[in-house]
Amino acid sequence: MEFLAASEIKPGDALPKEVELADAFGVSRTVIREALTRLRVMGLVESVKRKGSVVTHPDVLNPFERVLHPRILNEETLRDIFEIRLVLEVGMADLLFARVTEDDLRELDAIVADEPQRDVPFDSDFEVRFHGKLYAISGNRTLRRFQALLLPVFTHVHASGMLEKLGKPGRAYVTHKGLVKLLRTGTPEQFREAMRGHLDHQFLRIL
Repeated sequence: MEFLAASEIKPGDALPKEVELADAFGVSRTVIREALTRLRVMGLVESVKRKGSVVTHPDVLNPFERVLHPRILNEETLRDIFEIRLVLEVGMADLLFARVTEDDLRELDAIVADEPQRDVPFDSDFEVRFHGKLYAISGNRTLRRFQALLLPVFTHVHASGMLEKLGKPGRAYVTHKGLVKLLRTGTPEQFREAMRGHLDHQFLRIL
């Protein structure tokens, strides 16, 4: 890893042969093979026919996808991930306003029209549809993939009773319909404040 960072090797370049690396580092070829295996597991190099080990563009979310399962994470990590999702959704307003289209707004209208009528403003399936659409509108592919990883954890924490302590609401609840209206006619600043109000019942569980 340090060798890749310090060298001028770029993605697509082949690494020196095992024997050359062994000589350069003063170790056996077995040690070099083990190191290359770890780099392959990390997605930093791949084996290419007739080229050997080639540096790749790393998939930064791949390690998270392998371990981000709610049932194998401790409570502290689950709480941290729960908080990350809240912060991301409050903070994505500028991307949404820069990239939303009329087709997106019509799709959000259709989603909101199907919203379950409940006293407690949380339904897992509906939340995935509505908030997943917001991530899609952001146009950020890494953010969309990260959201797909966060949602199962968020849903698990919500349903587990881990954060049942609720404080007194600090701001008025903003509905999904209200968020769509602001996305159509408001400003990023207004949307951020509205999203904070929309998620206030979740923030009360952690603050």
